[in-house]
Amino acid sequence: MIAVKPVQILLVEDSPTDVELTERALRRAKVANDLQAVTDGESALMYLRRESPYGDALRPALVLLDLRLPRMSGLEVLAAIKADEELRSIPVIVLTTSTADEDVTAAYRSYVNAYVRKPVDFRELIEVMRSIESFWVSIVTPPAR
Repeated sequence: MIAVKPVQILLVEDSPTDVELTERALRRAKVANDLQAVTDGESALMYLRRESPYGDALRPALVLLDLRLPRMSGLEVLAAIKADEELRSIPVIVLTTSTADEDVTAAYRSYVNAYVRKPVDFRELIEVMRSIESFWVSIVTPPAR
């Protein structure tokens, strides 16, 4: 595997259990990147725009976005990110339990970079995290910031 400098990943997830599982899966997958989590769509946009209380936030190299969020849906967050000239180049991966075809279609119509269904099995989640890190952090060349 190519050695890379750790990068910032923003997880947008309202379930504390899913945040913990994602953190554990990343650790087990030996992914050394810095994971920050917010619990709703409005907070995600505030974080990405470095608005208070996230004024010192580092720009993430990747956003992992759940669809079912309070205050603002994941699809609304995705649309806002991709409509914002400063944010649209950040890769966004929808990471959700939704298997609805209309959610997949809506996400790709809103320019999601990838749509990944959260596996129920923890070992599979570890492999998903390892694959995401391998491709989106180690292989893909992001645009200059």
